[in-house]
Amino acid sequence: MNAKIVTAGLLVIGDEILSGRTKDVNINATAQFCTDLGIELSEVRVVPDVIDTIVEAVNALRKRYTYVFTTGGIGPTHDDITADAIARAFGVALPIHPVAREMLESRWKESGTEVTAARLRMARIPEGADLVVNAVSAAPGFRIANVYVMAGVPVIMKAMLEAIAPTLEGGRKVESRSVSAGVGEGALGDPLAEIQSRYDDVKIGSYPQMGYGHIMTYLVLRSHDIARLDTATAEVQALVDKIHRDKNITLPEEAKP
Repeated sequence: MNAKIVTAGLLVIGDEILSGRTKDVNINATAQFCTDLGIELSEVRVVPDVIDTIVEAVNALRKRYTYVFTTGGIGPTHDDITADAIARAFGVALPIHPVAREMLESRWKESGTEVTAARLRMARIPEGADLVVNAVSAAPGFRIANVYVMAGVPVIMKAMLEAIAPTLEGGRKVESRSVSAGVGEGALGDPLAEIQSRYDDVKIGSYPQMGYGHIMTYLVLRSHDIARLDTATAEVQALVDKIHRDKNITLPEEAKP
């Protein structure tokens, strides 16, 4: 029996991402994480630090996908409003969580850090949520229903992903194949579209490449069904081989997949 398809949406929160002040790396990390688990990362949204916008995005994504991951906005400053937005999205209170507070105060005691109201903001957890362990700085993330709320700092985000991995249900693995064509996309468009029309269970993408000193297009095929993927790949390879013969094109070794 085939495993079911498990999907995810990612919500990246923060004005600093949208302004360009901070370069996001969490999208790539989450995509790799999902691929490794057989989860399809189907959508990524980047939103500002605006509660109504976050609420709208969370409510849309959590209805659409198996899992929703969020990054950013759970720190101690006034503009860290993700927890507030998640609580509002679920219609629950946002009290200080006793276990989260204990975890934080224990870490602060070790480092001699003063307990302040601002720092205790990081212990506010929506009612009904479970904590997501943070092995890096102790400030936890949380899970409520199918929404996992995590830090924006990349090293902490990755640690949180590792913490939740055993709790997630994996799906069907996606395999990929690649074919290199020594022509532009225009020469491939119509025949490639005809092949795609017969393989609706195989995604075929074309990506123009630069840096080889000549025209190149990199074709990538992806599917859960390995047999269908291999058959479609053979057809695409045959198409490319014919074009190469007709145009007397020979690919250099470095251009081959």
